[in-house]
Amino acid sequence: MKYQCEPSNSAVPGLSTVGVWEGVVRTDEQEQSEPLFLTSSFVFDSAQQAAARFAGEEAGNVYSRVTNPTVRVFEKRLAALEGGERCVATGSGMSAILTCVMALLKSGDHIVSSQGIFGSTLGLFEDIFARFGVRTDYVPLTDYAAWAAAIAPETRMLFLETPSNPLMEIADIARLAELAEAHRCMLVVDNCFCTPALQQPIKLGADLVVHSATKYLDGQGRCVGGAIVGRDAVLETDILAFSRNAGPSLSPFNAWVFLKGLETLQLRMGAHCDNAFTLARWLDEHPKVIAVHYPGLSSHPQHALAARQQTQFGGMLSFEVTGGREGAWRVIDAVRLFSITANLGDTKSTITHPATTTHRRLGEEGCARTGIAAGLVRLSVGIEDVEDLIADLDFALGD
Repeated sequence: MKYQCEPSNSAVPGLSTVGVWEGVVRTDEQEQSEPLFLTSSFVFDSAQQAAARFAGEEAGNVYSRVTNPTVRVFEKRLAALEGGERCVATGSGMSAILTCVMALLKSGDHIVSSQGIFGSTLGLFEDIFARFGVRTDYVPLTDYAAWAAAIAPETRMLFLETPSNPLMEIADIARLAELAEAHRCMLVVDNCFCTPALQQPIKLGADLVVHSATKYLDGQGRCVGGAIVGRDAVLETDILAFSRNAGPSLSPFNAWVFLKGLETLQLRMGAHCDNAFTLARWLDEHPKVIAVHYPGLSSHPQHALAARQQTQFGGMLSFEVTGGREGAWRVIDAVRLFSITANLGDTKSTITHPATTTHRRLGEEGCARTGIAAGLVRLSVGIEDVEDLIADLDFALGD
């Protein structure tokens, strides 16, 4: 078998090249596209080899819950894109977060998390981990004094999403990495909104990066999956052991679909960003829009940080309209091109009402505390012609 991602000179391959070639090993069939290994188990040459594989004395495939060649290519490619040493793929983004905490923490440990995290993540922290004695406190994403004050002797993990969902706040990853290191905590960053095409948290000091591969990594809303990227020492021992025993594994078919998504990731993210930037500037001038939350706007509180930390400003934005929930719902119900769905990262543009969907678990009080207004609408801006997206929103806002 021949490894393909070898540039003809000594230059380090660019991100798009890595997204196409990293991890590719052609079989004797000389296929151009990565093969899809749809098998639950693998055959051994002998009883002795089977025993050696099960004992960990010989490398090789045993069972697809543990290792699978197609999943392995996806893991290698995403790890390379993120600048990490290793990746462990999981069945969903939520199972990636579950795996991180269950593998690395124990009863009595403490997590400090940013406020306003995804509703299912909040449910995981509050309903599941708390049941096993892992406590979580929440702080405003950009209040670094609050982060420091919340850390206790038993704190083992700092967790955040940046940009935040749905207000697009930006955290200074390097600053939080220094804080985590000073207190011997793991810094875990959800990089779902940016992907490695726009932001590489590990290079800024994060210990682990988690992904919902369902979003931009796939890019066309086809499959569900997740991933954890970080140092080999952390993933090889605790995280990989938990994944093998607990079984939150990624299916080979979904891994193959995500591989195809990674091939076009940088191209797609550029198109998403360009459209979102144009749409944000248009919405910012619309008389029926109260506020626009997009880090590419110079009025955004962390605009300078986003420009320094990210290569572009992302394909997600939110805006507030008059009339509270009813006003937001009128806009959402009036669009024709945007799909009304809470999923994001699709080539097709989507629209949702965070306060009653993705962040409904926060309740009215929690939404008010985190700045999620009843009139807030979130957009995942696709790669359609931006003038068509503007026309659709113009109609909806004027309805």
